[in-house]
Amino acid sequence: MNYSIIDTGNSRSFPAAHALLEGKAADGEVVILIGQQAGAALAKVQGADKKAAILIELGTECLGVHTGESRGKEGSNVLGFNRFRLGDADPSNLVELVRQPNTPESAINAAKAVLEGAGLMVAVCFDFAGRIIDRLVRPYYNAALRRLDEGLATADDMDLTLRLGLGYPEGPIALLERTGLEHHFDVTQSLFDALGESPYAPARRARVAKVRAQKKEG
Repeated sequence: MNYSIIDTGNSRSFPAAHALLEGKAADGEVVILIGQQAGAALAKVQGADKKAAILIELGTECLGVHTGESRGKEGSNVLGFNRFRLGDADPSNLVELVRQPNTPESAINAAKAVLEGAGLMVAVCFDFAGRIIDRLVRPYYNAALRRLDEGLATADDMDLTLRLGLGYPEGPIALLERTGLEHHFDVTQSLFDALGESPYAPARRARVAKVRAQKKEG
């Protein structure tokens, strides 16, 4: 299925060359909007209602911010997506594809065909802030940081325990320090603002990292 891309700049999902970017056409049955202003670009799509699917790159926000919502019956050919990326690390091969209650299966299938055709793995989820991965892993990262503050164990011992005990390739402290604690702050603060649940409140060490990063930028 042919597709076109509208790039509004500074895409976190596709910051570098990728098969999806290289396979775009001038016009297509599917339109992919990427970059920081992807949602605003929806209004610029010509013949939007005739497209098989339109994909909007999301941050942590809900798709409904861009499409509107009504009585739990929302849904059209417009879907959201995010290629999971932890901080400064390279994007993963996983795309979380966001549907709404009445999103047609034909639109979901068209979106999956394009993304999977570019070598990406697709997981479909409903429209919640943070989607699947961030909703699951951010409280875990926060808990690890808080246990470090409490002196439960050293960072090395916690990382070692989780690697050997649970088979994780990298412990949570090492992972967050490698990819940028300040980015963990950004995501958790956004989720805490949206959900109001204490497990998402940024851990102290993430807040400190954010302040230090801001001082360096200033």
